[in-house]
Amino acid sequence: MAWLAIVAVALIVVVFIDTFETMILPRRVRHSYRLARTYYFSAWFLWRMSSRLFPIGRWRHSFLSIFGPLSLLGLVIIWALGLILGFALLNWSLGTAISVANETDTSFTAYLYFSGTTFFTLGYGDLVPTGAFGRTLGVVEAGVGFGFLAMVISYLPVLYQAFSRREITISMLDARAGSPPSAGEFLRRIAGSRAVADVGDMLGDWERWAAELLESHLSYPVLSYYRSQHDNQSWVAALTMILDASALLIAGVDGSDSYRARLTFAMARHVAVDLGLVFQRPPLTLAADRLPTTELTRLLKTLREAGIPMRDEPAVAKALSELRELYEPFVNALTVHFQFELPPFQPTQPPVDNWQTSPWTARSPDLGALPTAPTNEHFH
Repeated sequence: MAWLAIVAVALIVVVFIDTFETMILPRRVRHSYRLARTYYFSAWFLWRMSSRLFPIGRWRHSFLSIFGPLSLLGLVIIWALGLILGFALLNWSLGTAISVANETDTSFTAYLYFSGTTFFTLGYGDLVPTGAFGRTLGVVEAGVGFGFLAMVISYLPVLYQAFSRREITISMLDARAGSPPSAGEFLRRIAGSRAVADVGDMLGDWERWAAELLESHLSYPVLSYYRSQHDNQSWVAALTMILDASALLIAGVDGSDSYRARLTFAMARHVAVDLGLVFQRPPLTLAADRLPTTELTRLLKTLREAGIPMRDEPAVAKALSELRELYEPFVNALTVHFQFELPPFQPTQPPVDNWQTSPWTARSPDLGALPTAPTNEHFH
């Protein structure tokens, strides 16, 4: 059964390469077929269809949030089963002699059991290879199994550290831009706090966050399926808000740090385009416009009332439309694929931030009403 041995070796090699590319190789894999990619596209399609059984809201969000960790566990199980099956087929096709109480057992179930106990290094000793080749193959499988388990265990902390770093900035946007975050609310709040000089520093922080997002999600695409703690937050919404804010600063604000805004815009758009390529999501134009003329007029009025010097509406509309065409189709595609919601440019009503809500308090605190630190004159 030489052909079966070839199939067994091919299965082992495919699983080994796929594990290496997914866990160790820190770059985007360009070849068309990958076991992990096929698994995730199929599993996510079924999971997304199943989520429609739940009403829109908290239950559906909770169901979708399970997919990321659960899919990773399923992928590890598929890899392990593939290697066990591959080694079992290889032993069976080559007729490796294994003894059970001094009797030879050549059934496939015996080889499958022997492969499983060897892969997980259980060491029961109830099935023992008697030939030199069988013993060598058993040692090789035990080494592969030990290395596989060690790699999976070391992979999880790296994955969750990258997830935590991503979520820190998303959580910080809550008090700065609302939840869901919006560019208009961000600019209104920063103008109301007379902290316009801090915009450049924030844009720099967001540029670095976007760069880390690109690096981590290209290296570990499974992170894209991990959802934020709150239903009204997501990495796609945060990325879209950063693009919206940068585009508004470039197109509409007189005297803004245009260079810093352009750098942040370029990095954030790079993220949207590259992740769209990774998940094979072509640009998508939605039927509903996120910023119709009436909303743009309201947005500019709100920002002017907050003290931000905005350009004339026709000039802003033209420049902003050109910038939006560069990124909105890509974030639209990501939003539809991952079942997120895009944030508005400006909320229709004053938002209640996540930090303001609590099941134990009846009143929502206001950030502007919080007491300030005492000055030196209070100590004289």
